[in-house]
Amino acid sequence: MTSTSLADQYFAMWNCDDADDRAKIIADLWGDEAMYVDPSFEATGHDELSKMVGTAHEMFPGFRFARTGEIDEHHNRLRWTWELAQPGQPAVAGGTDVVTLAPSGKLLEVVGFIDFAPAH
Repeated sequence: MTSTSLADQYFAMWNCDDADDRAKIIADLWGDEAMYVDPSFEATGHDELSKMVGTAHEMFPGFRFARTGEIDEHHNRLRWTWELAQPGQPAVAGGTDVVTLAPSGKLLEVVGFIDFAPAH
């Protein structure tokens, strides 16, 4: 899988409202030892990943994640930037993800950094 198609699937996971469809995306995209961490969330394994995304949907109903800019790639690492917005509206949050790929080419770990977020 190319880095672009991998990123596209990653954002499809975040934007998938249906838990069963999301579980299929996660199984195809992530290795068995999947780990995700950012300032708001931490998840290990496929089930926790799906629950985490479901929680994000509850927190930001109707919002969608989108990759912005190019994908940086070296060795088994990727880095991309993203934004969170309602369709047709300005982004309310954005960040940078640093991705580690498993030897299989699937996602092993994603470490997310928030570059801007909603004011509290």
